[in-house]
Amino acid sequence: MVATTSLESGAGLRLIHHFVGPSDRPRIERILLRGGERFVVSLEIPQDLRHLDDARTAWDIAELRGTPISYPKPIGTARIVDLFCGCGGFAWGIRNALLHQGIRTIFTHAFDVDEKALNVYANNFSPLVTSQDSVAMQVDYSLRLVDSRAKFAYPPEILVDAETLIAEVGRTDFVIAGPPCQGHSNLNNYTRRKDPRNMLYLTTVALAVALRAKNVLIENVLDVQNDHFMVVQRAHELLETSGYQVDSIVLDGPRTGLPQTRKRFFLMASLGDRPRSLLIQRQFEVAKVRTVMDAIGDLEGQSTNTIFDSAPKLSRTNMERIDWLFENNAYNLVNEQRPDCHKDGHSYPSVYGRLHPDQPAGTITTGLNSPGRGRYIHPTERRTVTPHEAARIQGFPDTFLFNGESIGRNSMAKLIGDAVPPLFGMITGLAFS
Repeated sequence: MVATTSLESGAGLRLIHHFVGPSDRPRIERILLRGGERFVVSLEIPQDLRHLDDARTAWDIAELRGTPISYPKPIGTARIVDLFCGCGGFAWGIRNALLHQGIRTIFTHAFDVDEKALNVYANNFSPLVTSQDSVAMQVDYSLRLVDSRAKFAYPPEILVDAETLIAEVGRTDFVIAGPPCQGHSNLNNYTRRKDPRNMLYLTTVALAVALRAKNVLIENVLDVQNDHFMVVQRAHELLETSGYQVDSIVLDGPRTGLPQTRKRFFLMASLGDRPRSLLIQRQFEVAKVRTVMDAIGDLEGQSTNTIFDSAPKLSRTNMERIDWLFENNAYNLVNEQRPDCHKDGHSYPSVYGRLHPDQPAGTITTGLNSPGRGRYIHPTERRTVTPHEAARIQGFPDTFLFNGESIGRNSMAKLIGDAVPPLFGMITGLAFS
């Protein structure tokens, strides 16, 4: 085995993965060096991964499988407010980043309009408060332009009715948020980048400022940067004029070890030192991309009757399309095999596609149950991927609880497809000192 894989950036930030321990029970240590601080996290390598000679690759696959991780002894606590929380992919990553540094997390508030998402979130994070109330109804604020720059007309305030949030003013360490992105998506042909929901991006900033949160982290699709209302630029200005150091970054899945081609934009701000997003991103860059089979290869032949570990039943026509792919050793369906609406130059060629085993998957979306909504056919088995496999590709480890039998197949697909990959939360969370 190669003893160590290490990446180093400036400002005393370094991430190291290396093998330790006896050959019959080898472990991987992940060492985070930040200035004069040293944090050690470790896990035992599963038997079938002990042939791997790269410690980072072995770590990534073992963590996805739910291999127990040993964290440093807690030396502090962080209080977190999560807006538009979904099922908790972002929260999982942030919690992991803080646990790496010996910081225990308390999720004080989780807001989302989706009751099933909140139920899954509650089972994984035990927040003090969960709420389906509108985030916009939690804070009072108004904006004005001064020399073409956005400022708050008066200091944002938590509304009186939001009593439990008022109690968190000055106590909140992180506000994290994934505001609705449909209005920014290029798939939204009707309200593209002019959707009023896009203004919730600025509501997130107002609420964070009202809470006097020490750190702010907002996730969205790349096209949020081209929004008609200039929400990213305005958010940046509002945070700076409120005393925050602001940074931003685009994370690319395959470059950072996610087995999926998803990209996301992150705006981050701190009342302390400027977040070191580029430095920590460099620490997570991989020399070899993680493939679909890296993520789900161990699940072959393990389909069960549970919703989480079974593929949806497909129509006879769709099963014939899948058979054609396998019988012709193909990964894209030819034109004559497609339904009429997907023939002749359709702009989404991946639909009815089979996943390449030796490549990252395309972006996992809420349509993962249907082969007609993306490349969701399993690489080696004549079926679509299970929710379990989709969750792995999205970066959820097996230790995350989806409660599939209680929320149903369609809801589970929505939660997985809408989620922020936990790895992205982990990377951005480590950008804060």
